[in-house]
Amino acid sequence: PGTPEPAPETTPQKSRAKTPKATPYANPLVRQRADPHITRHTDGQYYFTATVPEYDRIVLRRARTLNGLSTAAESVIWRAHATGPMGAHIWAPELHRIGGKWYIYFAAAPAEDVWAIRIWVLENAHPDPFQGTWVEKGQVKTAWETFSLDATTFQHRGTRYLVWAQHEPGMDNNTALWISKMASPWTLTGPQVRLSTPEYDWECVGYKVNEGPYVLRRGGRVFLTYSASATDRHYCMGLLTADAHSDLLDARSWAKSPVPVFTSNDTTRQYGPGHNCFTVAEDGRTDVLVYHARQYEEITGDPLHDPNRHTRIQKLGWKPDGTPDFGVPVADTVQEGA
Repeated sequence: PGTPEPAPETTPQKSRAKTPKATPYANPLVRQRADPHITRHTDGQYYFTATVPEYDRIVLRRARTLNGLSTAAESVIWRAHATGPMGAHIWAPELHRIGGKWYIYFAAAPAEDVWAIRIWVLENAHPDPFQGTWVEKGQVKTAWETFSLDATTFQHRGTRYLVWAQHEPGMDNNTALWISKMASPWTLTGPQVRLSTPEYDWECVGYKVNEGPYVLRRGGRVFLTYSASATDRHYCMGLLTADAHSDLLDARSWAKSPVPVFTSNDTTRQYGPGHNCFTVAEDGRTDVLVYHARQYEEITGDPLHDPNRHTRIQKLGWKPDGTPDFGVPVADTVQEGA
């Protein structure tokens, strides 16, 4: 199957060709932007948002190319409230186009209770998300008033779903992954089903965490990536897989990889890769993995106070069996200060 590779020893050039080609992407793509989300809109532009280190606002960039996001102007489209709800820990925004409007899903806590983090939604009816008004649609109400964050949404076979991370009362974990159908872009309609809870050692380093879910559909399957463990060098990615024709609200439809699919790498010097999403390359076909990572292993103090989780992108490969091949976090191509 496929064309055989030319014999590598035929010429010196061929032997050099054995080393993996450098990524065409500039990495880090955007410095000090964690939990990145990149979506390619029908206008051909890439829209970027992410967590900023101050955790106090939501930013947006756009560019015609993925590399162009590096230098694209950044707009603040919403700021945290000085008091009350949505006042602290503005985390992990995602920009989605639903029913002709723009929506941003993000996590936030009251200014007076900064760990009471919940999921909130903004709506903009203007065709251009940099214009118009971002209206606060309120909190996504889940089954419990507990720590919840990292909402993502996708449509599959005519049904819109929300997937998110939340602490279930009585469970010995920080967060598990949940799925529900949606009645509107800011309202769930039950049941709410637990898809995955931290159970393997690699999901429980520092904290017992499953978070940052994101969906990719290919070849008759639905792949759901997520991030696990504390946000230091132990942060890594796991994978759930379901048949595209199965009931996505049945936890038994989802098979969980017993090993992480994307982890820190000493050779390329990338640590704590995770909180990913997927987009598509400029050719409209090639899948691109978007994530954040740090350039060093040791962190002084609380990882939450370390600003250097940088947005990174690389081509996503595919194995012969039709499952994604994440490879390793690629080495930096852009030098500090370049």
